[in-house]
Amino acid sequence: MKVLYFHQHFGTPQGATGTRSYEFARALIARGHRVTMVCGAHALSGVTLPFDARRNWWRGPVDGIDVVTLPLAYSNRAGLGRRTWLFLRFAWRSALLAWREDYDLLFATSTPLTAGIPGVAMKLLGRGKPFVFEVRDLWPELPRALGMKNPLALGGMSALEWLCYRASDACIGLSPGIVAGIRRRAKRDHPIALVPNGADLDVFRPGRREDLRLEGVAPGDFVAGFTGAHGVANGLDAVLDAAAVLQAQGRRDIKLVFIGDGGVKDRLVGRARRESLDNCLFFPPMKKTRLAEVTGRLDCGLMILANVPAFYYGTSPNKFFDYLAAGLPVVNNYPGWLADLINRTGCGVVVAPDDAAAFAAALVALADAPGCRREMGERARQLAEREFAREKLAGEFVDFLTRTCAGG
Repeated sequence: MKVLYFHQHFGTPQGATGTRSYEFARALIARGHRVTMVCGAHALSGVTLPFDARRNWWRGPVDGIDVVTLPLAYSNRAGLGRRTWLFLRFAWRSALLAWREDYDLLFATSTPLTAGIPGVAMKLLGRGKPFVFEVRDLWPELPRALGMKNPLALGGMSALEWLCYRASDACIGLSPGIVAGIRRRAKRDHPIALVPNGADLDVFRPGRREDLRLEGVAPGDFVAGFTGAHGVANGLDAVLDAAAVLQAQGRRDIKLVFIGDGGVKDRLVGRARRESLDNCLFFPPMKKTRLAEVTGRLDCGLMILANVPAFYYGTSPNKFFDYLAAGLPVVNNYPGWLADLINRTGCGVVVAPDDAAAFAAALVALADAPGCRREMGERARQLAEREFAREKLAGEFVDFLTRTCAGG
């Protein structure tokens, strides 16, 4: 079958963003299918293609994937209005492309929610091809939980979410809470698969701490790392709060490393400077290969989110699975399915939200117990291999799309 795949934030291993869509597209190709990937332009994608001035896009093969990059540059530092306008423009051009392009199955993955518009449009226009919608975040639940008040915006999101679920022939959710959210609004007996983010076991691997080379890190330091977006939803002030406690306790041997970018990064850096939090070290986004090297040499991974109940069972962060694959114990600061998983398997420590003292105590305990830390890391890698291997999940993804295309 030929899959027309829409992911506005598509990235490859040569970039500095998640590669789920790249890996799943490659899995489809390995099974004999063809994939056209439609995405937007962004600096972290790792995609370089020739520009077609007549079509006003970049298009060409990337590791067997036919990639179409629309000239719509995205930055997570942009304001809400600019990002919304960009999302709508991408959806409009994607719908036009879907109307003209030959395909057997249309697949769209959020975020943003507007990624589903091409599939909805093709159904409304009577193009009788299967449409599968992948949900990475629940809308409008998350924007509302993060403080959005505009009733028109929230109502529009709710209507579009309902349309995407109802127009699709099947859905994929990335966490148990997302699957439950789809189930509440989709048609009865609507096919829904749980396919969480996965662990790239051949890319992220346990490394030697003594090989870590980062400015500001001394050989004897304990290094806890956060690798990912620095946005409002990530709640990274909680890490700086813990850093202040550690500094007050004189534990300058515990370093907190932030790798990535986002709308609140400059504010976080400014706060660390004002409060003289020298134990907080900030680095720009890294190519996935470099990030994997660094991650594997950390002492633990930080799984941080704002204390928002909608996040508890409604997220599936890439960084968590990277930590598992790298054999890192994980320190998690919010309840939910990932916290339950950590507690069940003993691959890390769960602390209560908004408790800087408990957060700092967890880091001190890990820093002072290398044997315990090593055992947690081994359990993390075993969990990744047993339940979240990307190859296994990609196979489930391909099987689900194949059944949907066949009408079963």
